[in-house]
Amino acid sequence: MEINHKANPWCRYADDGLVHCRTYSEAQTLLELIDRRFKECGLEIHPEKTKIVYCKDESRKEDYPINEFTFLGYTFCRRTAKNQYTQEMFNSFLPAVSKKALKAMRQEIRLRWKLHLRSDLSLEELAEKYNPVIRGWIQYYGKFYKTELIGLANYINMRLVKWARRKYLSLKIHKQSAYDWLVRVYNANPTLFEYWKLFKVC
Repeated sequence: MEINHKANPWCRYADDGLVHCRTYSEAQTLLELIDRRFKECGLEIHPEKTKIVYCKDESRKEDYPINEFTFLGYTFCRRTAKNQYTQEMFNSFLPAVSKKALKAMRQEIRLRWKLHLRSDLSLEELAEKYNPVIRGWIQYYGKFYKTELIGLANYINMRLVKWARRKYLSLKIHKQSAYDWLVRVYNANPTLFEYWKLFKVC
């Protein structure tokens, strides 16, 4: 690529890669060349994962069959953005945490953390135990379009509510009482959990 196609920026991680093209026809031609080169090396491009994607945004408004892709846990697609100087809203082609990555994080919380079974720990001990993991998720997936992590934050909150209902008899009967308790804890210590620094409990 760097020798024969300098005009087409590209990047890769392990066996996944991206090539940037200016037109659809250029992308088709380059895909054929890459496919041919792979076969010469005894390799094959993945027939399902290999796609030509149209990066639709404010200036690119045409319609193509595929206008989003997922790479390294991020889904790139058209999203609403704000101009930092004029505060005007516009459409841009931006990355955000993918649905698959969010599902994997929720599964880890549900199947591995099992917060509702950790009534032996205090809330502070839970925060100390899991904040390093949460911090890592935020540092990686929160670099772009943080708001897509709100659903994950709410999910953890509800797992903490379930934990509180098992730990405290006074909160066992009414789910809303347990949630109100969590709100009070947040108001008293809004930095206890790493994600509370970004998203309020209210």
